[in-house]
Amino acid sequence: MRDLAIISAATSAGIHAALAPEHFAEGTAAGFGFAAAAVLLAALAVVLTLRPSAAASAAAAATFAGLLVSYALAVTTGLPVLHPEPEAVAGLALLTKAIEAAGLLAALRLLPPTPKGILA
Repeated sequence: MRDLAIISAATSAGIHAALAPEHFAEGTAAGFGFAAAAVLLAALAVVLTLRPSAAASAAAAATFAGLLVSYALAVTTGLPVLHPEPEAVAGLALLTKAIEAAGLLAALRLLPPTPKGILA
């Protein structure tokens, strides 16, 4: 599971980095959003590789979930400041979201189980 989370983070980081210039052309905020996502995902890939921990897995899960929710908002309502108008659904974006969904599931599987009764 850790390898899948690492590969998902690294792949998504590369895609976000490659698309950052295109998004900078659309607007500074959108470009910075993509650049920030690329840096954060790359950092998570490194941390999950060199210093795996429950905290790193939780950060990866939160990041993947945030990116999935952000995209859902971007294509339905738009994101204020970053991308105010709804974005068209694109094949590369859907592939990226599938990779991130796999990373999310992997990161969640890496988390230690919660004691019974706390969340039940």
